[in-house]
Amino acid sequence: MGMPIMEFLGFFLRKPFPTLPKRLKWIGRTGGQAFARPSPSRMISVVIPAHNEESYLGPTLETLRRQNYGWFEVIVVANGCTDATAEVARGRCHRLIVLSQKNLGVARNLGARMAQGELLFFLDADTTVEPMTLRRVAEDFTRQDAAGTMQGRPNRREFKYRLVYALKNFLHASSLHRGSSGVIICWKDYFVQAGGFDEKLEVRENSHLIRRLRRFGRYRYIGDIAATTSMRRYEQRGFGRVIWLWITLWAHSLFRDLRQQHYETVR
Repeated sequence: MGMPIMEFLGFFLRKPFPTLPKRLKWIGRTGGQAFARPSPSRMISVVIPAHNEESYLGPTLETLRRQNYGWFEVIVVANGCTDATAEVARGRCHRLIVLSQKNLGVARNLGARMAQGELLFFLDADTTVEPMTLRRVAEDFTRQDAAGTMQGRPNRREFKYRLVYALKNFLHASSLHRGSSGVIICWKDYFVQAGGFDEKLEVRENSHLIRRLRRFGRYRYIGDIAATTSMRRYEQRGFGRVIWLWITLWAHSLFRDLRQQHYETVR
């Protein structure tokens, strides 16, 4: 993307990044011809936590390269990786942060702390987005919106997967359940005031954050663009088993602390 990559070092946490100008002129290239994008309205920081995601991260970063919105940065937080995740990200993101230990909450919070954008766009490493995504978020997500997500779409066409995502999208669109589908959108200042992700939670951490953000405004579902997510967990662990896990965790969240619950790593 043309900007230097910054790998995580301790002193980065003590030195703030320089302030960016309010508006930037973005110049891109296609077929060798330079072109200018219309001046965007706000900067978006895309934060991608990645643990052993060498097989999925490349396509995710490629869909960000194809965005028709110019004012954004991509921050990849490779945490606890034993594969080539960091090498896949190198040269394809604006900042690469490398952590020795795996922790999703820590990775997301650190990425957000390093972010220079006023809007945070948390994106799963196995989730791709359409070319209009960031432009639509910049135009549609307002200060009255405290947290949000997008329409979710499975990367497999089997009926059972499409049915699950149709149900998830309905629950999100109707606000019967304020969750996420591979994407969480929020304002950085709201995120900071809410305390970020609970770093001790490994399950339902997204819903937990969204619930705390709701004190700043409404939950927003953007339904006319989609984020496509890998169905690898369903495929490797079994469709019925994963559905039962979701139901069980939801029920447990009503009555008990989930900080002792853990996900099996699926790669």
